[in-house]
Amino acid sequence: MKVMVVGGGGREHAIIKKIKLNKNVSEIFALPGNGGMQGDATCVNIGAKDIEKIVDFAVSNQIDYAVVAPDDPLVLGAVDALEEKGIPCFGPRANAAIIEGSKVFSKNLMKKYGIPTATYEVFNNIDDALKYLETAPIPTVVKADGLALGKGVIIAETRDAACDAVKSMMQDKAFGKSGETVVIEEFLTGPEVSVLAFTDGETVVPMVSSMDHKRIGDNDTGLNTGGMGTVAPNPYYTAEIAAECMEKIFIPTVSAMNAEGRTFKGCLYFGLMLTPNGPKVIEYNCRFGDPETQVVLPLLESDLLTVMQAVTEGKLRDAEVKFSDKNACCVIMASKGYPTEYEKGFEMTIPSDISDNVYVAGAKLSDGKLLTNGGRVLGATAIADTLSDAINDAYGLVSRIHFDNAYYRRDIGAKALKAREEK
Repeated sequence: MKVMVVGGGGREHAIIKKIKLNKNVSEIFALPGNGGMQGDATCVNIGAKDIEKIVDFAVSNQIDYAVVAPDDPLVLGAVDALEEKGIPCFGPRANAAIIEGSKVFSKNLMKKYGIPTATYEVFNNIDDALKYLETAPIPTVVKADGLALGKGVIIAETRDAACDAVKSMMQDKAFGKSGETVVIEEFLTGPEVSVLAFTDGETVVPMVSSMDHKRIGDNDTGLNTGGMGTVAPNPYYTAEIAAECMEKIFIPTVSAMNAEGRTFKGCLYFGLMLTPNGPKVIEYNCRFGDPETQVVLPLLESDLLTVMQAVTEGKLRDAEVKFSDKNACCVIMASKGYPTEYEKGFEMTIPSDISDNVYVAGAKLSDGKLLTNGGRVLGATAIADTLSDAINDAYGLVSRIHFDNAYYRRDIGAKALKAREEK
């Protein structure tokens, strides 16, 4: 069986490593992949947004199953185009991927169907947005409507910062067309939880919860990033809260998408805030989160490809989806200067005996050497019986991986450990 995975980061590497375990898989192609994946997949230099070339490759190479992992190609209709050629896919069609592709759509969906979220206003005129901010509660959250590489959300602590965020998006076009319309919403407080869920449009099977660490600096300081590390499960996400989320958020969201004629099949990501007034949705993603995938999938004991095929075929209710009750910790190693300016091209060394625990995101091969080629370079993941051991083991892995200008947070999992101690 030939499998194609669209994407080229740590998330895709985690997916590929898991799919590789299926004995029916003869070959895996990564489009475009990266130099650090070469031992696990055949990398093909086709960009994740080049839908026409992706489809041509899939047809000419007789691909049996495709996994479209990143947001851009999903929103652009990669699954639609592949399915039209008879290639079964994991991932939502474009009309369902809009749940991430447009924050205005997702906020309006939640409002219409009574799914708990922050109160909000939508603006496509900068003067109206700035006038609203004159009296809006502070802090507030400013979001670009469209995709922005996870960077289109600004938590503004002051009125000036909120106005600057609006001007950056709407006037300076910091995120291009994605920022032409903005959402200004209520600032929620409470622990954040990420929950990924498999769904075939009828059955919803949540995966193990996780805790992301978005800020670049220790103690959650500095700029937001695509994620500097994760732990799973999230200690704040109790069985009682999970049941409430299933009843009030997960099932209602999937049902709402069906009612809108936008059946969602794939991985639906719920970014949640556990507020004093109950769990609320901060955001939806139409795909596996990164780096959450790098702690969630290693804990999956069932066969990933089998589960994905069950989603595609509408048979998820009959599939076994089992997760380990152990703990996982992923520490992201980045290039110093990320998420703004950084140098790349430094040689990396990853000892072969730990390579199964390393998910490479930003690297390229040059003359047989693996070189850094991105902001977030890789994730090192450890699994252990206790969270404390998982954290220690993950940092043990990091200590054995080397490249110049390496940067990583020293406190991944510290907040989760404290939460465990408080219980």
